[in-house]
Amino acid sequence: MPRAPKLICRDVWKLYGPDAAGLLASTPAPDDAALREAGLIGAVRAANVEIYEGEIFVIMGLSGSGKSTLVRCLSRLVEPTGGKIEFDGEDLLAMTGAQLTQLRRKKIGMVFQNFALLPHLTVLQNVAFPLEVQGVARTTREARAHEMIETVGLKGREQYFPRQLSGGQQQRVGIARSLVGQPEIWFLDEPFSALDPLIRREMQDEFLRLQGLLHKTIVFITHDFDEAIRLADRIAVMKDGRIVQTATPEELVLNPATDYVAEFTKHIPRGKVLSLGAVMAPLGPGPFAGDLGAASRVADVADQVEAAQRPFRVMQKGVPVGQVDAAAVIDVLIGRQRAGAPA
Repeated sequence: MPRAPKLICRDVWKLYGPDAAGLLASTPAPDDAALREAGLIGAVRAANVEIYEGEIFVIMGLSGSGKSTLVRCLSRLVEPTGGKIEFDGEDLLAMTGAQLTQLRRKKIGMVFQNFALLPHLTVLQNVAFPLEVQGVARTTREARAHEMIETVGLKGREQYFPRQLSGGQQQRVGIARSLVGQPEIWFLDEPFSALDPLIRREMQDEFLRLQGLLHKTIVFITHDFDEAIRLADRIAVMKDGRIVQTATPEELVLNPATDYVAEFTKHIPRGKVLSLGAVMAPLGPGPFAGDLGAASRVADVADQVEAAQRPFRVMQKGVPVGQVDAAAVIDVLIGRQRAGAPA
């Protein structure tokens, strides 16, 4: 069954400058010239997004592309100039301040690049803090905090202060704190970009582990395409405030909608992105070395396929849909285009 949309934004704009709402009211789709003439900056322009229950939706682009502004509009940390945003079918822009506060406390979790831990509180107290603000009893909030601290791998450090933790450990505290209230949607704005490369990779592994346990609806902001393809179910690529393409990582690599998207993807090792389903040949009579899933990434099964003397059947939902051999895998890994293969 297709997943239901959790968060929808339609034609969302964020303009900075004098009488931005007035311009948008009179000119619903102002172009660059109209914005310049009005002295306005278009941080987000006509953004359309549907984020589905349980998916990791990555918004990416270079610095200044509008990705962080868009995610702040989606949570109403920044007020959009125009457009419509729905959360579980409710009009987010029509909510009062009190309603919005309750929504953020009960249903939304946020993690930013700055860990923003309270330095005078212990790990346990930092993680429990959102529940304390909600008025949850101490015994209950600390029990929940202990559970989340263990979930993110920090059991035994409950009484440490932030200054006693490494950068990766501090970010784990921030993640635990954002999850302690059991949010339905999780916003993460470049949460790992301040970390060293090795720690960043470990945190990506931890993030995927947590998602496997918790199955949250996640909006993840990054400027790193390697990070995006590793984490994302779908990616929205932004440029100059506009979403220029929304697709799976594989679709972005195979069918970039613009030269800008193609430039983003051209240096990515295709084996990390392409699935066997994208590179398989029509099913032959066999014999076969075994079966592999159509969703398997080429890089993950390359050694196995290359070592076999026979092709593998490619399976989807228990049904054989094609075959893949060592030559096809090698072509992907070295970036060679085969006749009839996807561009």
